Amino acid sequence: MAIRFHLDEHVDHEIATALRTRGIDVTTTTEAGLLHADDEDHLAFALREERVIFSNDQDFLRLHGRGIRHAGIVYCARGSRSTKEVVRALCAIHDCFAVDEMAGKVEYI
Repeated sequence: MAIRFHLDEHVDHEIATALRTRGIDVTTTTEAGLLHADDEDHLAFALREERVIFSNDQDFLRLHGRGIRHAGIVYCARGSRSTKEVVRALCAIHDCFAVDEMAGKVEYI
């Protein structure tokens, strides 16, 4: 199964639009009804839906470090990459990894 992404609330909606234009399945925090929800709730939603979380929030890395189950996390430090670079990297992850290969793992871009 192809990777599907869930973007946390700190991610620019332009990224969701660009990924959708390329045929990639994406949910946003607002669409999932998770605006202002705890990061643990985002991880639970993404695990239930088998979605890889993309975030600029280091809290997800801490949760990973605590051993909390997740379907995969892609992390990019805020301001370290342009929108175009982020979209390109997420497309590469989508094209190169299967859902089961991302489960419980973190990819950095």
